[in-house]
Amino acid sequence: MELITHNNMPIAVFPRFLETGLVSHGISTRAGGVSSGAWESLNLGFHRGDDRSNVMENFRRFTDALGVPLQNTVFSAQTHGTYLRRVYDSDKGKGIGPSDISQTDGLYTNEPGVALVTFCADCAPLLFFDPVKKVIAASHSGWRGTAAQIGRITVETLNNEFGCNPKDILAGVGPSIGPCCFETDAPVAGEFLKNPAWVPYVKGPYGADKYKVDLWRVNKQILEDAGLDPRHIDCEPVCTRCNENLFYSHRRDGGKRGSLAAIICLTA
Repeated sequence: MELITHNNMPIAVFPRFLETGLVSHGISTRAGGVSSGAWESLNLGFHRGDDRSNVMENFRRFTDALGVPLQNTVFSAQTHGTYLRRVYDSDKGKGIGPSDISQTDGLYTNEPGVALVTFCADCAPLLFFDPVKKVIAASHSGWRGTAAQIGRITVETLNNEFGCNPKDILAGVGPSIGPCCFETDAPVAGEFLKNPAWVPYVKGPYGADKYKVDLWRVNKQILEDAGLDPRHIDCEPVCTRCNENLFYSHRRDGGKRGSLAAIICLTA
């Protein structure tokens, strides 16, 4: 992952995706928008308490920076689950406008011009692109989604519906809470300790029966186990909690915070 700047707006991108020239994509930071207070400044969450007109302007600026028409975006109310939905050209604008997409944590399509959006503020945005079958996906992976392996479910869905070979799929794990800051209790840690492959990514117990979990590495392991080539997985994200100047963080800021967003769109 690397940061590029467009009109003083830092955007996180995955170099492997850029090299293909076939998708527009990016993950927002909190810089470059018009919101103020707890939402300063590029808040992209419509249900965080910010003024809707501010969020719309922020979205316009972000999509303009990516070269994606605002009206082409599609997004859902996320629930920390693993339900995925295929979307089409007819779904453009759902989320910004009226929508029948709800309780969905992953979107996928093979139609150019449909811009998939997933939201985050400590949870990991997972982006997928198969340059052979020309298919994209965006999934939301918090600790629940990670433990339930939404990354694997996304890969299997692309294979089942489009015949995607996992070895062809490029994937990126975006900015999210890092192993430095994701401290949890025994029940949550236990969900990860159940899987022998994930045990090395759980540290503890220490203190009052606390653990730290490396959700980045768990997600990478999930994608490798789903058949992706490790060289095709971009998993060098930065911690949202540690970097207050760049990212919103639910754990750091609590309920009064903005939302980040990741967008991916087929251009050809």
